[in-house]
Amino acid sequence: MDILKNCDIIICENPKHSLKLLNKLGIKKKLIALHDYNEQKIIDQIKSFLINKSCVLISDAGSPLISDPGYKLVQYCIRSNINVTSLPGPSSIISSLQLSGLPISEFVFLGFVPKSKKKIEILINSISHEKRTSVLFISSHKLAIFLDCLERTIPDRSISICKELTKMNEFVFRGIPTIVKDSILNDKGNIKGEFVAVIDRQTLKSKDFEELDLYKDVMVKMIGKFSLTDIVEIVHKFTKINKNKIYKWLLKLKK
Repeated sequence: MDILKNCDIIICENPKHSLKLLNKLGIKKKLIALHDYNEQKIIDQIKSFLINKSCVLISDAGSPLISDPGYKLVQYCIRSNINVTSLPGPSSIISSLQLSGLPISEFVFLGFVPKSKKKIEILINSISHEKRTSVLFISSHKLAIFLDCLERTIPDRSISICKELTKMNEFVFRGIPTIVKDSILNDKGNIKGEFVAVIDRQTLKSKDFEELDLYKDVMVKMIGKFSLTDIVEIVHKFTKINKNKIYKWLLKLKK
């Protein structure tokens, strides 16, 4: 709050929306709109200003730069030796992970779900092999298509769909895709709002050797160029398959 009161200028994505909030807080500052399409233009306009005055970048919701503009501005400040700091605020990525009930020691943020059905299918196919928990933003009009693709591609994978995080209508749907899909689509009101999807990582059990077949051609090329120990370390790093199983599989390949 003090930083907003003491700054000289506020950069935001939606000045009209931000102005209402700032007025409620009794803060009156010059506002500049920053979007993906005008970010470089705005930087050029305020170059001299950034050196001599204090500037605050705020987001309408969530944290700046997380699927929001601001990356080029921060990069410019770093290159120009202009001090940049960050004040932690609510992030739907972290909140969704915390509420998902899924393992979050390792996770990957994949941004917004693509617009076309074909690209959504390609994305989910990639996620089906992901060894880390995946987090995505979903617009309401893509939610049903997204859940359909999950149900077809990874029907047994645990997922969490978080709705309107940190707001009055916050709710989290958890389970396998079919259960979550039925729970959400059972009520048209559930489709309204902003959504974050959290998808469990791929876990390997008795099918390790079957999955190793996917990497057979690559490992055959590695044999002779690397020691078996090095190959085991490399394959394990990227697949998380048990090292002992990789080693035994390599011995079979060498015969």
